[in-house]
Amino acid sequence: MAGLELTTERSPTSLESPEICHDPGPQAVRQLVKPAAPAPKDHFAPAPFPEPLHVGRPNIGNRERLLARINQMLDSARLTNRGPFVKELEARVADYCRVKHCIAMCNGTVALEIAIRALELKGEVILPSFTFVATAHALQWQEITPVFCDIDPVSCTLDPGRIERLVTPRTTGIIGVHVWGRTCDVDAIDHIARKHGLKVLYDAAHALGCTFHGRASGSFGDAAVLSFHATKFVNAFEGGAVLTNNDELAEKIRLMQNFGFSGYDKVIYIGTNGKMPEVCAAMALTNMESIEEFVEINRTNFDTYREALAGIPGVRLMEYDPRERNNFQYVVIEVNEAITGVSRDQLVTRLHEMNVLCRRYFFPGCHRMEPYRSYFPNAGLLLPNTEALSTRFISLPTGTGVTPSDITRIGALIRHFLGARTA
Repeated sequence: MAGLELTTERSPTSLESPEICHDPGPQAVRQLVKPAAPAPKDHFAPAPFPEPLHVGRPNIGNRERLLARINQMLDSARLTNRGPFVKELEARVADYCRVKHCIAMCNGTVALEIAIRALELKGEVILPSFTFVATAHALQWQEITPVFCDIDPVSCTLDPGRIERLVTPRTTGIIGVHVWGRTCDVDAIDHIARKHGLKVLYDAAHALGCTFHGRASGSFGDAAVLSFHATKFVNAFEGGAVLTNNDELAEKIRLMQNFGFSGYDKVIYIGTNGKMPEVCAAMALTNMESIEEFVEINRTNFDTYREALAGIPGVRLMEYDPRERNNFQYVVIEVNEAITGVSRDQLVTRLHEMNVLCRRYFFPGCHRMEPYRSYFPNAGLLLPNTEALSTRFISLPTGTGVTPSDITRIGALIRHFLGARTA
């Protein structure tokens, strides 16, 4: 099938953010590519979905419980400053993730920034380019140099075999990213960190409810960061958290996220405002009560996608490890243009035309975004897997806002656009 012809421009656009509140819709994608040739004619006649299907339409738990909590909050006039809902959320998340401390934050990016500062990272920190840009920005914002490391082509997480080559006398830490709920090789990363005296922080924004060797993904390293953004399967409207088993580090982070206050009118440390308000904690608590329901819906959606996409040449569904606990939050496919004859971006454009607002995760890689592409113009030479894989993956709509019939139809659309026939 004749497909779209890609332009050569790869400069970053708002499409690189997975947040639905900034989603530009199909028009922005069409600006990146030239119109497609007509699809092959067959018995299936594509028609757009009447309403846009987003990758991360927010999950909403029990509304009555949420509204009851909000009324309770208003009646108490306790809106922020680590009120009862924030304390309850911290205890519940810590128990769920099997860690000693959970410090709730206003969002995941601030959680990353405070954790980085509390760990006293400086100089250079090794991390993947294959991540949402906030991971790199949290370092650069504090004048720490992000050193981009390539990923393993199977797990799509940091390749431990390449980390050690990037360690220099200026290296102080490693940030691993658990991509799509698939946990990094934490054992190998821990070995490298101990060998070189490095701190380890994990961006676990995708990994709430996931495990590695039976242990919760948020329990590894010196600390881990969660996101409760609206697109996450457990959301707090907006929010995040730092998880750690280190008592001293937890105390330090609590001081830093509340201006350094250790008591009434007593400031003993430099800090900022990273506090989560009570209304966000109320939302997160309500969604935590529905977490198993959300996971089961995600699992059903994933299984339905597997059936809908089965047998399409050149399309591979990224599987979850059946030996581990998974949240099934992300449904990701890899498009092999050499087999399909159609690129990932071409397929994305066609799906956007149908109101299926899938995402390109993670395109084009942080090293191709500013300011990093200006600072490190040749970084791609050391990132062959990142360069290749960032052009192949699509994250498809899932969650409570998508029905099995929607998924079956999305599969049919993909099959049609790629000119594949049902076996």
